[in-house]
Amino acid sequence: MIPIHHIFIVVFIIGASVLLYVSWQLKAQESVQTNMERMSQVEDGATMEGPRPLLNPGIIFLETSDHVELHSLVMCSVESTARQNPDKTIYFFMKGFSGNLSQYPEPKYRLIPLLSSVKNVVLLPLNPTELFEDTPLKFWYQKVIPKNEKFWLHVFADGCRIALLWKYGGIYLDSDIISMQSMPFGNFTCAQLSDSISNGAMGFYHRRHPFLWNCMKDFVANYNGYIWGQQGPKLITRVLKRWCQMDKVSAFIGKECNGISIWIIDRFYAIPCPAWEKYFVPWKKKDVERRFSASYGAHVWNFMNSGKKKKVIVGSGSLIEHFFQLYCPTTYRNVI
Repeated sequence: MIPIHHIFIVVFIIGASVLLYVSWQLKAQESVQTNMERMSQVEDGATMEGPRPLLNPGIIFLETSDHVELHSLVMCSVESTARQNPDKTIYFFMKGFSGNLSQYPEPKYRLIPLLSSVKNVVLLPLNPTELFEDTPLKFWYQKVIPKNEKFWLHVFADGCRIALLWKYGGIYLDSDIISMQSMPFGNFTCAQLSDSISNGAMGFYHRRHPFLWNCMKDFVANYNGYIWGQQGPKLITRVLKRWCQMDKVSAFIGKECNGISIWIIDRFYAIPCPAWEKYFVPWKKKDVERRFSASYGAHVWNFMNSGKKKKVIVGSGSLIEHFFQLYCPTTYRNVI
């Protein structure tokens, strides 16, 4: 028979462990909440000034227009990522957001109230002048004339995502990627074609990674706003080739070079750009499982849909409806 004092010792150890774990969880939650309150306590009509508090690495989304009521796909992207990564903070930087949640009441606004209610989502104003300070992009941003740029919002977003990862670290995802499983922190890029590296999904866990500095320098040195993707996938591909001292990207897909992993295409681009309309037709369950078995997320290619404006239709049985139901049910119930 076990001596009673041994039982007391075991119970004490278990109890102390539980208390320590609960205390740690409460402190982590308090840290996120404090960060949210700090970002939200801005007077009506004001914008945030001064240096931004240092953020812990998380997953970053970005909106470079002045709109705050965005496409349901954006809401799904953020919600699904928050659900699949409950241990990570999801930062959504929005140029049109003032930082004061009280300025966006329901029912006039949907996106901000919905996303701000998700416990690990933090909404933040995007201040480009502050963001580009002390980076190679500072003087480019001061000189560029947005109205003269052919693809301004996209080029602007290309620069912002690199600077955000440089300053804060973490993972950047395009806001038309629906997350399907948890993503690990690390230094990675992802192929979108056999000869092209995407800038729509990449991670650099530690702040101020030299690869990102090289990207910002290349952004300025080879800037051409009239060529689609010049500051986006083409930039990442150019810099990665120099970083890895390689001529062909395809030889390094699924491998690591100089501390950066190049993820396989299926991680986010299981459906390639030319086939984007496949998201809007029904699929068999076995085909979905087979096609997306290696995916962290599904890139829906929303830019390609800007002309046709296909929608998520309730009861259609389309692949996109299935993903909304499965990965962002709150958005599906409240917005679709």
